[in-house]
Amino acid sequence: MSEKPAANARGPYAKGVARRQEILDRAIEVFAERGSDRTSLRAIAQEVGVTHAALTHYFGSLEELLVEVYRESERRGDRLPVPPGETPLDMVKHWAESNRQVAGLVQLYSTLVAAALEEGHPAARDFATERFARVRNDLAERVVRNQQDGRLRADVDPHAVAALVIAASDGLQTQWLLDPDAPQDAALSLLETLLAAPQPDAR
Repeated sequence: MSEKPAANARGPYAKGVARRQEILDRAIEVFAERGSDRTSLRAIAQEVGVTHAALTHYFGSLEELLVEVYRESERRGDRLPVPPGETPLDMVKHWAESNRQVAGLVQLYSTLVAAALEEGHPAARDFATERFARVRNDLAERVVRNQQDGRLRADVDPHAVAALVIAASDGLQTQWLLDPDAPQDAALSLLETLLAAPQPDAR
């Protein structure tokens, strides 16, 4: 039997994947500029340049689109690289610097986390729950390495430090969205001082 029909079946599928990615790329640009405040799937479709039916076909709902936009923005790795030996606080400082360039995506993230706390938002809840767990584990592993290297105090639980760092990052990020003059960098530097390993007495 000829395999051409199967090959032809893959053609439309590949085109569909490419079209979905094209829509997602444009949606990221839109959200980076304007965030997700007071919008709808129909309004986004108009800004992205597709029909409402096309957006519904590829993403199902507004919430699913928001989740995919944020996940894709993370997958792109646009954040500044952080060397393996640096601390979780170093990472947060890098994130804060990068996020200042894409305030709309920061607002989008905050919207998803807020929706995750409400009933009837399974996509947002799954996204936030999985992301918090993943980031906590990644940061905790970094804390362990930093403790072994003598960069962070050894008498603190790595997972508790990771949770605290995320809380500080997200909380300061929200304050910055509301007030650009909030002392984000100074607060992170203070937390870094509190978590730093004590230096040996030079006397």
